[in-house]
Amino acid sequence: MDENPPAPPMRRRPGWLAPSGLIALTLVPMAAGSSRLVQLGTGAEVTAENARFFDSPVPVIAHIIGSTVFLLLGALQFAPSLRRRRWHRLAGRVVAPAGLVSAASGLWMAVAYDLPANSGPALMLIRIVLAPAMAAAIVVAFLAIRRGDVRVHSAWMTRAYAIGLGAGTQVLTIMPWVLLVGEPDEFAYTALMALGWAINLAVAEVVIRRRVRIGMFGPRRRPRSVATPPPTPSSTDAAHLS
Repeated sequence: MDENPPAPPMRRRPGWLAPSGLIALTLVPMAAGSSRLVQLGTGAEVTAENARFFDSPVPVIAHIIGSTVFLLLGALQFAPSLRRRRWHRLAGRVVAPAGLVSAASGLWMAVAYDLPANSGPALMLIRIVLAPAMAAAIVVAFLAIRRGDVRVHSAWMTRAYAIGLGAGTQVLTIMPWVLLVGEPDEFAYTALMALGWAINLAVAEVVIRRRVRIGMFGPRRRPRSVATPPPTPSSTDAAHLS
């Protein structure tokens, strides 16, 4: 009798668990964005809270559409069943531009709109830093995949997605405060918003390092070199062959 029976096979995590969780995080921001588009489209009553959007609707419309496409299609890019197929490459051609639109319009809103009641210069500064950082991450990821570096491409797109998903996680950081304490003041609101982005970026780094540790992408590709012709046989070699 074999004293060392084979180990049971490792249980694989469901491939759609991560994409489903990411999509769930986007539901509240998408609902809020859809409501904002309806208000702008139907000419809802202008209030102190939404006046800035009616005065300059282009950046908020671009941000809602760009962010929705980026977050929904981006979540599907994490599905293993789609990552190795042609769909992943085709969807990426939509995800990357949508992410750039989201980042650019987010920066536009940060510098052009009046600050809401519970926001302040500190939160505006965070947004001014993160929006270009998100765009830069997408550009780095694009350049990496152009040279065939899948590992670097995946890492930087994950970081860009973490920044873009900030609104989803911020629901989880702000709502408990509202329920337990009440409406946050400027300092608390800024801290809770920053915490949402910090959580996302921390999780992104854990995911990136785990992929490297398990060798998800295999060994790094070496740069292609120009092929050299085989050496010409010398006279001595010819003599041996004759």
